[in-house]
Amino acid sequence: MTTRTIAVLSAGLGTPSATRLLADRLAAAATAAVRERGDDVHVEVVELRQHAHDLTSTLLTGFAPPALAEVIGTVTHADAVIAVTPVFTGSYSGLFKMFFDVLDPKALVGTPVLVAATAGTPRHALVLEHAMRPLFGYLRAVVVPTTVFAAAQDWGAGDGELTERIDRAAGELADLVIGAGTRRRDPDDPFATTPSFEALLEKMTT
Repeated sequence: MTTRTIAVLSAGLGTPSATRLLADRLAAAATAAVRERGDDVHVEVVELRQHAHDLTSTLLTGFAPPALAEVIGTVTHADAVIAVTPVFTGSYSGLFKMFFDVLDPKALVGTPVLVAATAGTPRHALVLEHAMRPLFGYLRAVVVPTTVFAAAQDWGAGDGELTERIDRAAGELADLVIGAGTRRRDPDDPFATTPSFEALLEKMTT
Protein backbone atom coordinates (compact mmCIF):
# COMPACT_ATOMS: atom_id res chain seq x y z
CA MET A 1 0.00 0.00 0.00
CA THR A 2 1.32 3.42 -0.99
CA THR A 3 0.83 6.41 1.31
CA ARG A 4 -0.08 9.58 -0.56
CA THR A 5 0.50 13.03 0.95
CA ILE A 6 -2.12 15.74 0.45
CA ALA A 7 -1.25 19.32 1.40
CA VAL A 8 -4.30 21.39 2.35
CA LEU A 9 -3.92 25.18 2.15
CA SER A 10 -6.51 27.28 3.97
CA ALA A 11 -6.34 31.06 3.57
CA GLY A 12 -9.12 31.85 6.03
CA LEU A 13 -8.54 34.82 8.30
CA GLY A 14 -10.78 33.96 11.24
CA THR A 15 -10.92 31.24 13.87
CA PRO A 16 -13.05 29.37 13.10
CA SER A 17 -13.60 30.20 9.45
CA ALA A 18 -15.83 28.89 6.68
CA THR A 19 -12.69 28.50 4.58
CA ARG A 20 -11.11 26.10 7.06
CA LEU A 21 -14.41 24.24 7.42
CA LEU A 22 -14.58 23.70 3.66
CA ALA A 23 -10.89 22.71 3.58
CA ASP A 24 -11.48 20.08 6.27
CA ARG A 25 -14.48 18.63 4.44
CA LEU A 26 -12.54 18.43 1.20
CA ALA A 27 -9.60 16.78 2.97
CA ALA A 28 -11.88 14.19 4.58
CA ALA A 29 -13.59 13.43 1.28
CA ALA A 30 -10.28 13.16 -0.59
CA THR A 31 -8.87 10.88 2.11
CA ALA A 32 -11.88 8.58 1.84
CA ALA A 33 -11.69 8.57 -1.96
CA VAL A 34 -7.99 7.67 -2.05
CA ARG A 35 -8.50 4.89 0.51
CA GLU A 36 -11.40 3.49 -1.53
CA ARG A 37 -8.91 3.16 -4.38
CA GLY A 38 -6.49 1.13 -2.27
CA ASP A 39 -3.91 3.63 -1.00
CA ASP A 40 -3.42 5.34 2.35
CA VAL A 41 -3.30 9.10 2.91
CA HIS A 42 -1.32 11.51 5.05
CA VAL A 43 -2.87 15.00 5.24
CA GLU A 44 -0.89 18.13 6.09
CA VAL A 45 -3.10 21.17 6.81
CA VAL A 46 -1.54 24.63 6.51
CA GLU A 47 -3.27 27.72 7.92
CA LEU A 48 -1.70 30.50 5.86
CA ARG A 49 -2.75 33.20 8.34
CA GLN A 50 -0.22 31.75 10.78
CA HIS A 51 2.52 32.58 8.27
CA ALA A 52 1.35 36.05 7.22
CA HIS A 53 4.34 37.88 8.74
CA ASP A 54 6.81 35.37 7.28
CA LEU A 55 5.21 35.73 3.85
CA THR A 56 5.64 39.51 3.99
CA SER A 57 9.26 39.15 5.10
CA THR A 58 9.97 36.69 2.31
CA LEU A 59 8.51 39.01 -0.32
CA LEU A 60 10.74 41.81 0.99
CA THR A 61 13.96 39.84 1.51
CA GLY A 62 13.70 36.87 -0.81
CA PHE A 63 14.49 34.45 2.03
CA ALA A 64 11.86 32.30 3.74
CA PRO A 65 12.09 31.89 7.56
CA PRO A 66 12.36 28.26 8.75
CA ALA A 67 8.65 27.78 9.52
CA LEU A 68 7.58 29.05 6.11
CA ALA A 69 10.35 27.12 4.38
CA GLU A 70 8.97 23.95 5.96
CA VAL A 71 5.48 24.74 4.64
CA ILE A 72 6.87 25.39 1.16
CA GLY A 73 8.65 22.05 1.30
CA THR A 74 5.45 20.30 2.35
CA VAL A 75 3.50 21.74 -0.58
CA THR A 76 6.30 21.19 -3.09
CA HIS A 77 6.66 17.50 -2.26
CA ALA A 78 2.97 16.67 -1.77
CA ASP A 79 1.26 14.21 -4.09
CA ALA A 80 -1.73 16.54 -4.30
CA VAL A 81 -2.84 19.96 -3.07
CA ILE A 82 -6.22 21.23 -1.90
CA ALA A 83 -6.26 25.04 -2.04
CA VAL A 84 -9.09 27.00 -0.42
CA THR A 85 -9.45 30.78 -0.21
CA PRO A 86 -12.07 33.29 0.90
CA VAL A 87 -13.13 35.74 -1.79
CA PHE A 88 -12.44 39.45 -1.35
CA THR A 89 -13.26 42.10 -3.96
CA GLY A 90 -14.05 39.51 -6.58
CA SER A 91 -10.87 37.45 -6.33
CA TYR A 92 -8.76 35.24 -4.05
CA SER A 93 -7.40 36.84 -0.91
CA GLY A 94 -4.10 38.71 -0.80
CA LEU A 95 -2.81 36.21 1.76
CA PHE A 96 -3.55 33.34 -0.63
CA LYS A 97 -1.77 35.07 -3.50
CA MET A 98 1.24 35.95 -1.33
CA PHE A 99 1.94 32.27 -0.72
CA PHE A 100 2.04 31.47 -4.41
CA ASP A 101 4.15 34.58 -5.05
CA VAL A 102 6.92 33.14 -2.84
CA LEU A 103 6.54 29.58 -4.15
CA ASP A 104 8.96 28.47 -6.84
CA PRO A 105 7.11 28.71 -10.20
CA LYS A 106 8.08 25.08 -10.91
CA ALA A 107 7.03 23.71 -7.53
CA LEU A 108 3.60 22.46 -8.64
CA VAL A 109 4.37 21.24 -12.15
CA GLY A 110 2.22 18.16 -12.75
CA THR A 111 0.70 18.22 -9.26
CA PRO A 112 -3.03 17.43 -8.97
CA VAL A 113 -4.81 20.40 -7.37
CA LEU A 114 -8.37 20.81 -6.13
CA VAL A 115 -9.40 24.46 -5.91
CA ALA A 116 -12.20 25.82 -3.72
CA ALA A 117 -13.46 29.13 -2.38
CA THR A 118 -15.88 30.59 0.15
CA ALA A 119 -17.82 33.84 0.11
CA GLY A 120 -20.86 35.50 1.60
CA THR A 121 -22.77 35.55 -1.70
CA PRO A 122 -23.04 33.29 -4.77
CA ARG A 123 -22.13 36.26 -6.98
CA HIS A 124 -18.46 35.40 -6.38
CA ALA A 125 -18.71 31.83 -7.67
CA LEU A 126 -16.92 32.59 -10.95
CA VAL A 127 -13.72 33.41 -9.05
CA LEU A 128 -12.80 29.75 -9.37
CA GLU A 129 -12.74 29.93 -13.16
CA HIS A 130 -11.57 33.48 -13.85
CA ALA A 131 -8.92 33.71 -11.12
CA MET A 132 -7.96 30.43 -9.45
CA ARG A 133 -7.87 28.08 -12.44
CA PRO A 134 -5.65 30.49 -14.45
CA LEU A 135 -3.30 30.87 -11.47
CA PHE A 136 -2.69 27.14 -11.24
CA GLY A 137 -2.61 26.85 -15.00
CA TYR A 138 0.29 29.30 -14.98
CA LEU A 139 2.02 27.11 -12.38
CA ARG A 140 1.41 24.08 -14.65
CA ALA A 141 -0.51 22.19 -12.00
CA VAL A 142 -3.26 19.75 -13.00
CA VAL A 143 -6.53 21.23 -11.72
CA VAL A 144 -9.41 18.78 -11.28
CA PRO A 145 -12.46 19.50 -13.47
CA THR A 146 -14.84 20.08 -10.55
CA THR A 147 -14.28 23.17 -8.42
CA VAL A 148 -16.06 23.79 -5.11
CA PHE A 149 -17.64 27.08 -4.09
CA ALA A 150 -19.54 27.61 -0.85
CA ALA A 151 -21.60 30.72 -0.17
CA ALA A 152 -23.16 31.46 3.21
CA GLN A 153 -26.46 29.79 2.30
CA ASP A 154 -24.75 26.56 1.22
CA TRP A 155 -24.03 25.53 4.80
CA GLY A 156 -26.41 23.74 7.12
CA ALA A 157 -28.96 20.98 6.87
CA GLY A 158 -29.69 21.67 3.21
CA ASP A 159 -26.13 21.44 1.91
CA GLY A 160 -26.71 18.29 -0.13
CA GLU A 161 -25.61 19.94 -3.36
CA LEU A 162 -22.41 21.16 -1.72
CA THR A 163 -21.71 17.68 -0.34
CA GLU A 164 -22.26 16.16 -3.77
CA ARG A 165 -19.82 18.62 -5.34
CA ILE A 166 -17.24 17.98 -2.61
CA ASP A 167 -17.44 14.22 -3.16
CA ARG A 168 -17.18 14.56 -6.93
CA ALA A 169 -14.15 16.85 -6.74
CA ALA A 170 -12.49 14.60 -4.16
CA GLY A 171 -13.02 11.58 -6.39
CA GLU A 172 -11.45 13.37 -9.34
CA LEU A 173 -8.46 14.33 -7.21
CA ALA A 174 -8.07 10.74 -5.99
CA ASP A 175 -8.18 9.45 -9.57
CA LEU A 176 -5.37 11.81 -10.55
CA VAL A 177 -3.28 10.91 -7.50
CA ILE A 178 -3.64 7.16 -8.00
CA GLY A 179 -3.22 7.42 -11.76
CA ALA A 180 -0.03 9.45 -11.40
CA GLY A 181 1.85 6.39 -10.05
CA THR A 182 5.21 7.49 -8.68
CA ARG A 183 5.62 11.07 -7.54
CA ARG A 184 6.86 13.47 -10.20
CA ARG A 185 10.53 14.35 -9.96
CA ASP A 186 11.54 17.19 -7.72
CA PRO A 187 11.34 20.37 -9.85
CA ASP A 188 14.59 21.53 -8.25
CA ASP A 189 16.43 18.43 -9.46
CA PRO A 190 18.94 19.71 -12.07
CA PHE A 191 19.01 16.25 -13.64
CA ALA A 192 15.23 15.86 -13.88
CA THR A 193 15.30 16.05 -17.69
CA THR A 194 18.62 14.25 -18.23
CA PRO A 195 18.26 11.08 -20.37
CA SER A 196 19.23 7.81 -18.76
CA PHE A 197 22.55 6.14 -19.63
CA GLU A 198 20.64 3.35 -21.37
CA ALA A 199 18.80 5.86 -23.55
CA LEU A 200 22.04 7.61 -24.52
CA LEU A 201 23.74 4.29 -25.30
CA GLU A 202 20.83 3.19 -27.47
CA LYS A 203 20.94 6.49 -29.36
CA MET A 204 24.67 6.07 -30.03
CA THR A 205 24.26 2.53 -31.41
CA THR A 206 21.35 3.27 -33.77
